Amino acid sequence: MAAAKSEPTRILILGGGYVGLYTALGLQKKLRANEASVTIVDPQPHMTYQPFLPEAAAGAIEPRHVVVPLRRVLKRCHVLTARVNKIEHERKTVTVEAADGHIEQLNYDVLVVVRGAVARLLPIPGLAEEGIGIKTIGEAIYLRNHVLTKLDEAASTLDPELRKRLLTFTVVGGGFAGIEALAELEDMTRFATRYYENIQPEDIRWVLVEAAGRILPEVRETLGVWTVEQLEKRGIEVYLSTAAKSFENGHVVLSDGTEFDSDTIIWTAGVKANPVLANSDLPIDKRGRVEATAALQVVGHPDVWTAGDNAAVPDLSRTESDPTATCPPNAQHAVRQARHLAKNIIKVLRGGQPTDYFHKNLGAVAGLGLHKGVADALNLKIKGFPAWLFHRGYHLKAMPTFNRKVRILLDWMLGGLFRREVVSLGQINNPKEEFARASKS
Repeated sequence: MAAAKSEPTRILILGGGYVGLYTALGLQKKLRANEASVTIVDPQPHMTYQPFLPEAAAGAIEPRHVVVPLRRVLKRCHVLTARVNKIEHERKTVTVEAADGHIEQLNYDVLVVVRGAVARLLPIPGLAEEGIGIKTIGEAIYLRNHVLTKLDEAASTLDPELRKRLLTFTVVGGGFAGIEALAELEDMTRFATRYYENIQPEDIRWVLVEAAGRILPEVRETLGVWTVEQLEKRGIEVYLSTAAKSFENGHVVLSDGTEFDSDTIIWTAGVKANPVLANSDLPIDKRGRVEATAALQVVGHPDVWTAGDNAAVPDLSRTESDPTATCPPNAQHAVRQARHLAKNIIKVLRGGQPTDYFHKNLGAVAGLGLHKGVADALNLKIKGFPAWLFHRGYHLKAMPTFNRKVRILLDWMLGGLFRREVVSLGQINNPKEEFARASKS
């Protein structure tokens, strides 16, 4: 008779994003007492629901409502605010840098690698200095305050060239993140002009730059063309098949020879797997993602699990026609993989066999500002107000926790009654400025 295990299995989850949070929630719900301990590690103490970041940036949703505090919802898990530096699976250790700066090593029996993706930057002069992404709640808050501050500055300047630069906003990347950020922020600035006596909607210039020949590759091409037409009707300039060559000192140079000055450059041109994966002894594919089986286990390492944007998970709905097909990095797969991952870990812990992840893509949906959207779902092409409702309904359903669902729904209802807030809280970008000024007076 085998001896009973004296210590619970140590499960270590690297990443507190959507997949990490839902995996931890599934485990804490199903694990028996003393069956396993769960530790989740992330540099931030919260999960950010990224599809809502454009609406948070545009003032349609309170920014705090699109994040879920890990410690509040993971009451049976250990939450460690730290950054992962190195993964050594051969030794079953992970090296992390904690919030106070000290380095420590964490040991585990079962590892879950769900570190997600980061912005993919290209070696374009000036991009690192002038650009800003929209993948974190901090970036969304900054963009909102920054854009509205530019309106304030433009309304007060006497320099026509400076005014033109201040009112020029550039978005690079025509995927879902770029289009939704562009559409929501353009909506916000157009609405805000009613409160400025000397700024008209036509004074504001929004520019979209996309290197490919189309936008929104996740939907059929006809819907991408329709979306471009809708954006152009709103006065947005769309440059397709055009690459950015330089952003130095806010001077934008495009591959077709177009040049202009812009104080706002939003970079959404793709993502890449978290670079910490390269500092590990796990198998990595050519795109930097962890190689996974359809059961969400790392290839060759059944005690390591992975899912989400940092994982190359076979897409069984497409592998018959393309044996190399992997699940795209979108919220639809993240939602389902997270739930499947927790169930598989429980099965293996209890001596069972994991099952393969299979999900046929249901389509894609994007918001294009207030009451506007586009969707290619369930073999239907949906445009305008119905697509906007579809977009909000889908993401409200996918938003973790009942608490956050209710808060977001209330934000939308209040916005419908009293309209969106268009006030800049730009001081939070430099909170010590007034204090420092007072110290010198």
